[in-house]
Amino acid sequence: MINVYCKITNEIMILQNIRERASRDLCRIVLPEGEDARTVQAAGICANEKIARVTLLGREEVIRQLAKETNSNLNGVEILNHRTSDNFEKIARLYHELRRSKGVTLEEAEQVAKDSLFYGNLMVHLGEADGSVAGAINSTANVVRSALQCVGAREGLKTVSSFFLMVVPDPKFGHNGGMIYADCGVVINPNSAQLAEIAIASADSCRTMLGVEPKVAMLSFSTKGSAKHEMADKVIEATKIVKVRMPELEVDGELQADAALVPAVARKKAEGSNVAGHANVLIFPDLNSGNIAYKLSERLTGGTAIGPILQGLDKPCNDLSRGCTAEDIANAVAITAVQSQARRR
Repeated sequence: MINVYCKITNEIMILQNIRERASRDLCRIVLPEGEDARTVQAAGICANEKIARVTLLGREEVIRQLAKETNSNLNGVEILNHRTSDNFEKIARLYHELRRSKGVTLEEAEQVAKDSLFYGNLMVHLGEADGSVAGAINSTANVVRSALQCVGAREGLKTVSSFFLMVVPDPKFGHNGGMIYADCGVVINPNSAQLAEIAIASADSCRTMLGVEPKVAMLSFSTKGSAKHEMADKVIEATKIVKVRMPELEVDGELQADAALVPAVARKKAEGSNVAGHANVLIFPDLNSGNIAYKLSERLTGGTAIGPILQGLDKPCNDLSRGCTAEDIANAVAITAVQSQARRR
């Protein structure tokens, strides 16, 4: 019972903090899946709680009917039928300009712009929205592809990845039970350079989401040379790259998970490390280990995994699970708004 209470308290505190930060400087977030009932409900929540200024894409008559059926108040929510928008040609020309080198014609660009997912992310590119949230209907692959084509990677990074905000009941782990797990959703088998960029982006995500300085653990089945294998070598090389690119960042590797999280183990396996035993950012060597780890952490501890949240993009565009609730979408909007605030800074 105590663990359940702690988990609920930690989760509520972290998410409430993110919503409060979002409300201090309202961002414009576009929800391309405006003809989905959960998305309409979420827009009402965001307007009522002043989490963000929301734009719903879709046919107004359909959205108004969904609002009526779900008892959602859309006062303050912009509804935009992107297909009949005055900006449609402008948006289509933008996509054509971005993808012309890939052989996309203007006629093909106009067809793409009819897709609300692409239209919404092109709005983000233009600065007509600060970020986007989708995935209640669209697959993760579609959401990521649209974000990459329309918004692109952040300057200085080539790798777009994802993280989970993991909240576990025991506050001694991470920051009051909150940790960043990456990458658990996008990059299947990163090389050492990609793994380094995942770590750099995740450090920023830690500052943005948890409001604390990151302590980044580069995870492996080996700690400080305890095993010799090319899989461990990849993590060692990635750690070196991070230290060269971000010399002020507290990062260490290769570390086993217990050495990263448990001070008593860290003293035996990684004596003198500022990260070992106190990590709040866990970087997994591949998608296999990351995906398995977050699901085990969630199920075995009764914790909560919030995400996957995309990182490394020039502007925030986030994905949802197709099983999401309206509250999940509202939380994703708040996270996207906080990411946008951080990017502006």
